[in-house]
Amino acid sequence: MTTPIDQAFVHDTFPEPVMPACSVQKLLRGQTAIVTGASSGIGKAIAIALGHAGADVVVNYVSGPEDAEAVAKEVGSCGSRVMTIRADISKEDEVQAMFAQVIREWGTVDILVNNAGIQKDAPFHELTLAQWQRVIDVNLTGQFLCAREAVREFKRRGVRKEISCAAGKIICISSVHEVIPWAGHVNYAASKGGVMLMMKSIAQEVAPWRIRVNSIGPGAIRTPINTEAWGTRSHYESLLKLIPYKRIGEPDEIGRAAVWLASDESDYITGTTLFVDGGMTLYPGFETGG
Repeated sequence: MTTPIDQAFVHDTFPEPVMPACSVQKLLRGQTAIVTGASSGIGKAIAIALGHAGADVVVNYVSGPEDAEAVAKEVGSCGSRVMTIRADISKEDEVQAMFAQVIREWGTVDILVNNAGIQKDAPFHELTLAQWQRVIDVNLTGQFLCAREAVREFKRRGVRKEISCAAGKIICISSVHEVIPWAGHVNYAASKGGVMLMMKSIAQEVAPWRIRVNSIGPGAIRTPINTEAWGTRSHYESLLKLIPYKRIGEPDEIGRAAVWLASDESDYITGTTLFVDGGMTLYPGFETGG
């Protein structure tokens, strides 16, 4: 008899994400999206999903231009316009230059997906100021800088009813660790907790301008960056103790969630984190009664 672990575990392989077929509905047709950190992992899946839903997509990256171009090729396979832009989103001048280029070449921005993020892990007593600062600079300050430029453009342009019910949409890629403490990753958890209240505060402030701001909180997702957590049977079995749904998530599942949050189908949703985590935030340690 096979177990959920046997059915789900893939030893020493990393399957290509199952990307959506070119959407017939094209929920995001006519809209321009910037996806930060889009050259790999979750950002890659989101960029491709938005493109397949009809959006024109800016693939932002900070390293690996070849990877960014490969993502751009896939984004454009369904007819969407695409451009790649290198920019370190922790630097104000580079963020402003990226937005200025997109507006100059494509006219405006409708969707921002604040995805770029890093980890610099260490036990707390060994955590250096440089490790703390770099994670905060990218994961929190970077999201602030990009969101600020997006809001400025959304307020300048206003609602285009023929394009969307909203003047603009911001999706912050957070983590289950905006609410779950994570020993050994204090800087990362602090950055994601900051993203949560930053997102909610921005959403509250800009809602009267019909600007929607939400987050996606991924749980354990099968990406190359966290292969150590799922790449062997023993690690996978340990991981599944934290996931009531008893499987790891796939990047394209985050992509589909991003398309929905960016579309008018979710127009009455703002200031909310959508956890895509197989139940990781459900305190799985209590699933047998504690």
